[in-house]
Parts: sequence; structure tokens; C-alpha cells
Amino acid sequence: MRGSEENTYTYTKVLLVGVDTGEEQDFAYSMEELAALAQAAYKKVVGIIVQHMETANKSFYVGTGKVEEVRDYARECGAEEILFDNTLSPSQVRNLGSELELPILDRTNLILDIFAIRARTREAKLQVETARLQYMLPRLVGMRENLSRQGGTGGSMSNKGAGETKLELDRRKIEHRISELKKELEEVSRERETMRKKRGRSRTPQVALVGYTNAGKSTILNHLVEQYGAGREKTVLEKDMLFATLDTNVRCIHTGDRKPFFLADTVGFLHKLPHNLVQAFGSTLEEVVYADLLIHVVDYSDPHHRQQMEVTEETLRELGAGDIPRIVVYNKADRCPEVSIPKRRESRIYLSAAGGIGLEELTEMIKEVVYASHEDTCFLVPYDKGNVVSYFMEHATVLEQEYRESGVWLRTNCHKGDTEKYKEFRCG
Repeated sequence: MRGSEENTYTYTKVLLVGVDTGEEQDFAYSMEELAALAQAAYKKVVGIIVQHMETANKSFYVGTGKVEEVRDYARECGAEEILFDNTLSPSQVRNLGSELELPILDRTNLILDIFAIRARTREAKLQVETARLQYMLPRLVGMRENLSRQGGTGGSMSNKGAGETKLELDRRKIEHRISELKKELEEVSRERETMRKKRGRSRTPQVALVGYTNAGKSTILNHLVEQYGAGREKTVLEKDMLFATLDTNVRCIHTGDRKPFFLADTVGFLHKLPHNLVQAFGSTLEEVVYADLLIHVVDYSDPHHRQQMEVTEETLRELGAGDIPRIVVYNKADRCPEVSIPKRRESRIYLSAAGGIGLEELTEMIKEVVYASHEDTCFLVPYDKGNVVSYFMEHATVLEQEYRESGVWLRTNCHKGDTEKYKEFRCG
């Protein structure tokens, strides 16, 4: 499925606007990322306006004198929309729309648009719709005071203005729909939990790929899937684009030495990723929380990769996954001439997923970590306990096997939990 998504979208011309208050660690990078996000949403950047000021204007985000400049430049460059590099308040959106007479988008709105375009599965679509409605709801409520001026001052519904009545009806519809969506997501979450428990009972370790969007997580998953014989039909969409995939895909990697592991490809993280979006994708991101090992994939060729790593670590802490063991993969290291790949340094590895360089070494690192809780143990299993022998054949590495008078003797490398579970058959 590499790059199989067809581009059927017409690009919309958009003007980017940002306010640099000095609080941003790297404002220029934030604007560059905004342009990349715009492209991912099939928008063509036709101009950029930046204003330097101590604080954003409460009414217009930009200074009042800057509004006219934005309007004139938007006309000059033929912009069809104006995109702001921050979350705008309801009043700012309303005031800017009135003055600029063009559709107004903010960074959060843009990310939601991208997620809506990328959503493929039922779960992803439910999560995106939930996040969209949660984004809209406070903006409707924020408009209530202004709209209420259209009506009377009495307390009954009949005395309220048409604007306020319409607003309250819209608010109730949205709240009702959010409630419905949450129930559906709970059902999907239960299904995912059932699948996760089934995987857990197999004692097969669970590994999750995490990292900044477009760092190369799907590329790693696809190469490992193909390398270990699962076939191309098990690969996932892989594209050089922000948020190419939203769905969490789990594949079992059979390495050929009876040390398999489940590998989950998760949605990428992003600077200023809307909090309600993280919440909406909670059930999907649970694959991260329950993993035995995290593979933190970093685009080493990106000059801002350290900042991206900090964003990923912060998001993992927010999810409650900050203490899970991890391997840091510095991907795309082939673009950095100062690094010879593959290069391994303790729990870090430099490689090229697209070039297939270093993936065998990464696989060995994964097995070393997730199978560290395994130990060599001998068992003597009576012949009438064939199910126990079958269990070890499926879930452990059987190093030696002999048929003895009293039963089947096995020397295995198995999970310590299995050693305890079948301690009555231990020997030697």
C-alpha cells in the first residue's frame, strides 16, 4: 500500500498568518510546519504574513492595523482562505471573518481537516468526528452572549432571540451527537481490548512504534512485515506526508527463531497537537500504553529533530507511557554523511528504513529487550498432558526435545510467567 492514496483533491489557495510573541521556542519552524500541514490538507500557500508583538490581540489575534494589510495582501495573492498559526477564539474568528470577508481557519481546525481526509476505518472516523464536535461546542457557547442581544430579557424560551434559540438547539444536537459517538467508541474500545487481551494471553511481547508524524514509522513496519514473510497485503499506507495514516495497525512479526512480537504502528505526534484530538484517539493510543516496549522513531535528517523528540516525550508522559522501556531509532540517517549506518549505541540505533539498512539490527535489539524476561528452563511433561507440550511449542523457543519413559522432556527458553505457571513439570 505504499503511496497508493490517489490525490483527487483540488488545491485551495491559502494565506498564512502568524504572530511572533517571543514565547515560541522556534517561531520560524512553527510557520514552516504550518505550511507543511497546509499542503497535507491540499492547500497551496500563496503568501505568508508575520507580525511581531508582545501579546496577540484579543479581538483580531493580529494587531488592528495589521488586519487591513492581511485583507489587501489576500486579495493581491488570490487567497481563498486565511490560515492562522494558533487556535483562535470564537470572537477572533467572527471578527476576522467580518473584516477579511474570507473563510478563517486556525491551526487546530486545519489539523482536524487533515484527520478527516485521512480517516479510513470506522474507528478513525468516529474519533475525528468526536474531536471536530468538541472543537465546535465551546465556540457555539462563546457566541451565546452576542446572539442573545437579538432577543428579549425574559427568562422563558419565547422571550429569547431567534439567534439564541438556534444556538441552544445546535448546542444540544452537538452534545447529543458527542454522547452517541462516545458510546460507539466505547464499543470499539471494548473490541480492541478483547483483541489486546487475546494477544496478551499468547505471551507474545507487544511493541509500539511512536514518534513525530512523518518520521518513518509505517516504513519500518512495512519492511519488517515483508522481511519476515507476512506479504505485501499486510503492509500499510506509506507516504512522505504528515499524518499519512491515522489508524493503529498491529502486525505479528515472526522472526523465524520462535521469538515473535506484535508491532503496532500508531498515529504520529505533532507540535501543538490539539488536546481534544489526543483524547478522541484515546482508545487507539492505548496500544502505546499497554506496550512492553516503545520504538521512538526520529527523523534524524530533520534539523528540528530534537524539538520533535521533546514533543513525543511530552505526549507519551501525557498518555501515561513515560516509563515504558524504549529504543530510539534515528531514521533517515543515510541523509547525514557524518554517520555511517547501521550504527548501534546502547538503546539507540542509526539506520535507514527506506533503504532497508539497519532493520535486522533493530529486530535483534527488540528481541533482546522484550525477551529479557525469558529464561532457559527444563520441563518433563507427562504424555497425557499433550496440551502443555503444544503450548510450549507455540509460545516458547524449544531448544531440545526428548521422548522419555515418563514423558516429553523439553529444554525451553520461555517467559518467567510460564516457568511459574508450569512449575509442577520443571526438572533439572
